[in-house]
Amino acid sequence: MIHSIEYSVGVLYVVATPIGNLQDITLRALDVLKSVDAVAAEDTRHTAGLLSHFGISKKLIAVHEHNEHQSAEKLLLLLKAGQRIALVTDAGTPGISDPGAVVVNQVRQANIKVVPVPGVSAVIAALSVSGIVQNGFLFFGFLPASGGTRRKVLETLRSQAVTIVFYEAPHRILDCIADLSAVLGPERRITFARELTKTFETIFSCHLGEAERRLKADANQQRGEFVLLVETVKMAQTDVLPEEAQRILKLLLLELPLKQAVKLSAEITQLKKNDLYEYALQLKDESK
Repeated sequence: MIHSIEYSVGVLYVVATPIGNLQDITLRALDVLKSVDAVAAEDTRHTAGLLSHFGISKKLIAVHEHNEHQSAEKLLLLLKAGQRIALVTDAGTPGISDPGAVVVNQVRQANIKVVPVPGVSAVIAALSVSGIVQNGFLFFGFLPASGGTRRKVLETLRSQAVTIVFYEAPHRILDCIADLSAVLGPERRITFARELTKTFETIFSCHLGEAERRLKADANQQRGEFVLLVETVKMAQTDVLPEEAQRILKLLLLELPLKQAVKLSAEITQLKKNDLYEYALQLKDESK
């Protein structure tokens, strides 16, 4: 049995909502949406449909990229009067390449409580099914629409040693991929996560140099919303690991599980565990 939650007054709840499949909404999110006095939404018509689906009727306040500063002031007045408000966007988590950060910042500066109600995030969903084993990632969001500006931004990201995650719209996907390949290099691997949680969800990986051809081969793969995960270039491990370290790790891998071999190698050689782990994975792949 699920017990109803007692909520404080004068609180802003930042509520994640589904990015496609409505069944991804959390029980806590539904409880909050039922309990608040009003819902601040990116598109009130879209959110009205979501609420109606779950039998919820609430006052809706528009908060989108063109009115966020003015709406924040309105919301502050309501919060100071003791109202409880849920902040949502059309899909996913507010403030993550969507409106919301301005409101949250002003509310927190006014010393009013802000409570996260976590749930769906396209970034995390895409990473979870990518199979990328590199440590860490940089979430950039949407690149600039202008080709020249986009390429300049990508130049600043070339040296990143982690996976870079972008969002992209369908009408810019081919131009974006061309620039990614030209600036970051065709040898890098990219994972496409398209229309996540929706009927035509597609996830595939290839090298950037092959990506444009893959997309052009099937016009359907150019439609929908994209999460793009671009891996860093894998340096040849022989260039970064001393020969003695390679020899030690290879010997330990003959007798120990991978993680134990890497840990012991790091203690013996005083090298970074991540570098040794990458080399161990490379050896494992080569042995297949």
